[in-house]
Amino acid sequence: DVQLVESGGGSVQAGGSLRLSCAASGRAYNVRFMGWFRQAPGKEREGVAAINTGEGSTYYADSVKGRFTISRNNAGNTLYLEMNSLKPEDTATYYCAARLAPMGVDWNRLSTIRYNYWGQGTQVTVS
Repeated sequence: DVQLVESGGGSVQAGGSLRLSCAASGRAYNVRFMGWFRQAPGKEREGVAAINTGEGSTYYADSVKGRFTISRNNAGNTLYLEMNSLKPEDTATYYCAARLAPMGVDWNRLSTIRYNYWGQGTQVTVS
């Protein structure tokens, strides 16, 4: 199993920045993909950004391209999401997720169904 714990959420004014962190433990060394997802009240959970932990390839939702950056530390046990130019529509609970198995080349890396392990979430509020 993989355990994921998010941190770094908070309240910020529009145009501001936040950095989310996700600490991974357990079988973190076997993780193939990690991602950030978010869910606003009354809406479905959506993919924000993902990273292929082996190749380092990154994937972003159109709504956050150019504003958010996903990265990992060298030890590979912490995932980050740097969020800049935040907008009120970015308000949501943000979740970290991980997947141990490879993905098909044409699979959507930002699909919630592709991830097996989830953190408890951290709230981001932009006013």
